[in-house]
Amino acid sequence: MKIDVISIFPEYLAPLQLSLLGKAQSAGLVDISVHDLRSFTHDNHNTVDDTPYGGGAGMVMLPQVWGEALDSVIADGSEIIILTPAGKTFNQKMAEELSDSSQLIFACGRYEGIDDRVRQHYSHSEYAARNIRVREVSIGDYVLGGGEVAAMVMIEAITRLIPGVLGNPDSLAEESHNSEGYLEYPNFTKPQEWRGISVPEILLSGNHAEIAKWRSQQADKRAKDNQ
Repeated sequence: MKIDVISIFPEYLAPLQLSLLGKAQSAGLVDISVHDLRSFTHDNHNTVDDTPYGGGAGMVMLPQVWGEALDSVIADGSEIIILTPAGKTFNQKMAEELSDSSQLIFACGRYEGIDDRVRQHYSHSEYAARNIRVREVSIGDYVLGGGEVAAMVMIEAITRLIPGVLGNPDSLAEESHNSEGYLEYPNFTKPQEWRGISVPEILLSGNHAEIAKWRSQQADKRAKDNQ
């Protein structure tokens, strides 16, 4: 999978080189490139934003700068993800859908967001004919300073679903949110007792059928508690 992230703070994305993602890139499973939006400006101040038409607080990111940046990386089959609090909420189902993509392009907005004509332009039928899709995505009902953190959240959730990225692929089958309404059961390891709290006896019994039943009950309880 090819992943391109466009941001005015490319250094913010440095963690993408660590841990599982770093190993996945070294193994050739994922190719991640981070691009500085300011490198697509043409003025002495590297301007990426201006005041909004119609008035209002804040600044809006310029369409011409974003257009040049996106044009430099877009390809047939690209998924352009515009990160915005106004977008559709990201979840495990969306992560699974995007894990099959050949290329993801993350547009990390700042300030009051990206001029909406960028979304409109790349949603045009000429791009749809090339299987290029635009999504506006949010990672939750709150506002961040920019899209960089949201991009990293999505990239980690998506890429770990790519075959070969996880050391033990079986762990995908037993984790939280692997199906509708499911939350993972609580887990324990050594020592058997810690600060006066003991591991549940059922987990020490060796009765795998009863352990599976207990874990299912605990997962259901978590789901209900989180409603």
